[in-house]
Amino acid sequence: MFFRSFVAAMVFVHVFAAQSRAFNSPDEVLKVQEAIEVIQEIFAIPEKSIPPFLLAKAHAVVVLPKLVKAGFIIGGRHGTGVMMVRDHSGSWHYPVMVSLSGGSIGWQIGAQSSDIILVFKHLQSVEAIRRGKFTIGGNASIAAGPVGRHVEAATDVMLESEIYSYSRSRGLFAGIALEGGILQIDHDATWALYSRSAYDLLSRTEFSKLPEAAVAFHKMIAAYPGGKN
Repeated sequence: MFFRSFVAAMVFVHVFAAQSRAFNSPDEVLKVQEAIEVIQEIFAIPEKSIPPFLLAKAHAVVVLPKLVKAGFIIGGRHGTGVMMVRDHSGSWHYPVMVSLSGGSIGWQIGAQSSDIILVFKHLQSVEAIRRGKFTIGGNASIAAGPVGRHVEAATDVMLESEIYSYSRSRGLFAGIALEGGILQIDHDATWALYSRSAYDLLSRTEFSKLPEAAVAFHKMIAAYPGGKN
């Protein structure tokens, strides 16, 4: 059954999460753990999750837990998270730390925290992120992503955007339009997590020793239907 490996990965993640809470983990490890929990909770309900056929075509997945949007007339949003990239051969590389920030002007008041997932269909967009700051909706088109494993694969002919975005707020998960945000690799946070550069992680898939949090996130994405090539 195609969910068997996914269930095994979820068990691995559950054990890791229980163990990691017993230690004073660095901020970066906690951020990866939050990203794991976002993916775990969303993937646990396939009927309301990212369609496997879309993930199968993905070259990168970005998870931004607790992205904060706040403002009074002039607003902004900021959050940090992880990005995992898949190369042309279908191999997933280990996640690197990223940040997303942006502003907006309009009649708004208050604050809101959301979990954001971005699915990138083209490797060119990922290369642009590697080169520096990447403006969502500017460097590449973005649209609210479809939801549900039963979405017809034929719908893909209509999916012409390069990035598909999802948001979970107050327990609800749905596609959302997210434009104007600046996404970039957080090199300092990546080094703090791995003691390796982001460029090293994005160019290699095998390492002798990696943080358990990074391995858990990698297993979670790869085990989900569509995650494997």
